[in-house]
Order: sequence, then structure tokens, then C-alpha cells
Amino acid sequence: MLMKTATHTLTEQLVQRFAERIKSRLLAAGTRLPSVRECARQHSVSPHTVVAAYDQLVAQGLAEARKQRGFFVRDMLVLKQNQPIAGIESARSAIKNIVNIGAEPKPRIDATALIRGMFYRPMSNLRKPFTDMLQPGMGVLPADWMQSDFIGPAVRKVSQGKSLLDVSLRYGEPLGDPSLREALSVKLRDYAIHTSQDNIITTLGATQALDIVSRTLLKAGDAVMVEEPGWAVEFARLDALGMRILPVPRNADGPDMAVMARYCQEHAPKLYVSVSVLHNPTGASLSPASAHRILQLAGQHDFHIVEDDTYCHIAPGHSTRMTALDGLQRTIYVSGFAKILAPNWRIGFIAAPEHLTERLLDTKLLTSLTTPALLERALAHCINDGHLRKHSERVKVRLDAARSRSARLALQHGCTFAAEPAGLFGWVDTGVDTEQLAARMLDDGILLAPGSLFTANRAPSQLMRINFAATQDAGIWKKFAHARESMQRS
Repeated sequence: MLMKTATHTLTEQLVQRFAERIKSRLLAAGTRLPSVRECARQHSVSPHTVVAAYDQLVAQGLAEARKQRGFFVRDMLVLKQNQPIAGIESARSAIKNIVNIGAEPKPRIDATALIRGMFYRPMSNLRKPFTDMLQPGMGVLPADWMQSDFIGPAVRKVSQGKSLLDVSLRYGEPLGDPSLREALSVKLRDYAIHTSQDNIITTLGATQALDIVSRTLLKAGDAVMVEEPGWAVEFARLDALGMRILPVPRNADGPDMAVMARYCQEHAPKLYVSVSVLHNPTGASLSPASAHRILQLAGQHDFHIVEDDTYCHIAPGHSTRMTALDGLQRTIYVSGFAKILAPNWRIGFIAAPEHLTERLLDTKLLTSLTTPALLERALAHCINDGHLRKHSERVKVRLDAARSRSARLALQHGCTFAAEPAGLFGWVDTGVDTEQLAARMLDDGILLAPGSLFTANRAPSQLMRINFAATQDAGIWKKFAHARESMQRS
């Protein structure tokens, strides 16, 4: 709750609260601010105070008024390219008249609200310190879940004697450290994927792996099929590269094949990007029948498939992977280790068809030269000694228990699941606009992942993604229920 002080008026505190979130990109471009009446009720202030605060936000260029719709967060990139709104009087005029600014701009795909949420510790109010509580919208396991007693010894082992100097004073192998690529080649056999280490390229995380594939196979204007809902970063990354994004509805057993077939006929896509196992954000996994149909379509219409298997370490052993069925012909396999072990090591990899390996390697060399051999060797030891496998099993057991508790709390607090709970994430129907809900819950220091961020065009949504590991606290759900009830009453 805001409190009037000798140094800061209620208006100043409200402006500071919204300005902090807009500048930190926790309120994404295009987000609708609460109505004057609702904001006043929510913060226990007068409507006059809210009008004055919105007045200042518009004057600072942080918000804009749209006729008969309200106030929205301005795009910070557009703000930098244009002169800020000049004069308090023009701002007041805009607020008073809610001027018509013409056709609404297409929302910019803004994944930074999720990414920044990984690093930002929100303030519950201006008088309280930052909080380190687990956040429902986080995209990773809690740090204490990834703690192990084998990472340190692995690093020390590869740093002994002259080894540290050997890997520090020269660039590593272009493809990546041979010991890790060999370990990965063996590990992939567990998923029925058979490939030589010569067709494996290490990267700075799975995100760079996806970027390398896109930059190698695509040019600006090419059509790319991406699952929707889907990973917000992938939508934003492809959009930034100038690709035409074709959203394919993702069902429980795989993509909507009718939509894919129509896209193939009308747009001749070059690529299809899929999180086939423990899909983000729904947790669903591809069925064998769907995998076969996708591969048939790829053969008929000559496009490649990128299979992002980021969650392989916590996936069931029987999971279907298109790469295993295809034998690395049209498929390109991408994965990494940030979701299970040492996120800051930034180790990912690509397993590619032989005819694409050199092209992909050229792109890696142009974007990052090589990757850190010391950490790759340490990871190889963790894999070869069985530590990673045992660690993953422990995490899966813990996650199963967390998922059960979190799902039970979600149902108890009036939510339903749009997909069967599985893996790290749950796709939850809240019954209210989750972008507005997310903005409200920031007041309690809670970061949500609203469903709009998982669509190609920021479509309003009543869904949100929750992290099962971070939503076992009944207190979070009580605050969620209170915020939702408040929205429903307004």
C-alpha cells in the first residue's frame, strides 16, 4: 500500500512504481495499465491521484493514451527513436481527451519481460527491500535444486597441471571440445539418436544453437512455422531476424496438422521449430503418430525441422523424438544443460545432418568463434562418470512431488489446467486476463508469465505458465486468488 510521506507524495510513489516496471521491461510494451478507477481502488488512493500519476507517465513518454481504451505502456525502442512527449500541458490534454492515435501498431514481440524476470528481484512496495522468493513465472529450476557435489571436482580435474594453461591460452576446437562431443554422441543413443561426434557442434547454450540454425538456413522474409503457444524468446528472436512467423496451434499430442498443411501450400516455409518433448509452456509431448505425419509433410514440402529438446534431462525415457525416427536427415537436434546443471556454464549443442554440419559451423565461427573448452571438458566428466544421470534422476523425483503439490493448490484456488500437468511447467486457465493479473501481482513482489507472451502476436489470454518447482507455497496462491477476485469484482 502507498503511504504519504514528507518526502514523497502518493502521486510520486505511484509514478515511481510504474516507471520502475516499465523501464525494467517487466511491463512489456503494449501492456494496458489499470483503469483510473481500478488503479485508485487497488492502491487505496483517489482517482485524482491516479490521473496525476498517469499524467506524469505520459509526459515522461512511458505511457500513451488510446481513445476509448485506456492507457498502455509505450514501446521503449520507439521511444528512443522519437522525441519524447514535450510539455505537461500536452500530456494533460492527452489524458483528458484520450486522443485518437489512429490505427493501433502491431505489438512488438517482447520476451524480455520473462527474461528479465530471471534476474530481477521485484519490490513488493517502496518501503520493503527486494525479495528472493521463488517466482511462478520463472523458467528455470530453483538454484538449490541444481546444487551438486560433483561440479567442483570435475572443474578441478580438468584444471590440473598444465591443462588450465593449455585451454586458456588458445582457442578451442571449432566444433567444440572432442571429449564432450564424444560423450554427447554416446548420451544421444539413450534417445535412439545415432550420430558421430563429427556432426555435433557445441554452442553457448541452446539459445545460441537455435540462433545458429536460423542464421544458417534462413534469410529475411522466409516463412518459419513455430508452435503456439510457444517459447516467447523464439518468437522474439525470429521476429528480430525478419522472418515471417507462422504460428501452428499445439495440441496435446502435437501440432495442428491441418494448419501446417495449409501453411505448406500457401507459404512454402523453410523451417519448423518444435519443442517436441515436455513442450514449453504446456508440458505436452509429441505422439509417434504426429511425429510420423510431420516428417512426411517435411519430405513432401522440403523444409527442415528443428527439434528443441531442452527438457530431455527430466523427460520420460519413452518420449518420442523426431530426430530418432528421421535419423538426422531433415531434422536438426538442439539441446543444452542450463535447465538441469550449471546455467552459467552456457553449454548447448547441435546434432546436425552431415550435409549441414560445415555450414552450421561457419555460422558459429562468425558469431562466437569457439566455445570454452575448460567447462566443456568438465561437463564431459560429469556425463562420463554418471553424475549427470544420477543428478537428473534425483531432480525428476523432486519435481514429481512438487508438480503434485502445485497442481493441487492450483485446482484448490479455482484454476484449471489446459493441458495435463507434466514436466517443469503447467499451462493454467485462470478465468481472467493474465497480463492484467501479472501487473497486479507485481505489487506483491510476484512475477507471473502471462499467456500473451507465448503467442506470436501478444493475443490477450486467460492462461498463464507456472513453474511447478516455484509454486508450492500456498501463500502465493492465496495472493493470486485475492488478485483474481479483485479483478472479477471490478
